[in-house]
Amino acid sequence: MTVSSRLSRPRNDRWIAGVCSGLGRRFGLSSGTVRLIFVVSCLLPGPQFLIYLILWALMPNE
Repeated sequence: MTVSSRLSRPRNDRWIAGVCSGLGRRFGLSSGTVRLIFVVSCLLPGPQFLIYLILWALMPNE
């Protein structure tokens, strides 16, 4: 697993927008782990879904 220095959404390994996959690549985690963390965090109160939408809009494609 390689850690990317640039935050971007990959064209492959996408489920919805590629945000979790891009975050996983950036921080050296598997995309499944980041997706699981995101889903569990959505059970807690907070702006998680809004942050996901903002990242979707701001993160460039590979």
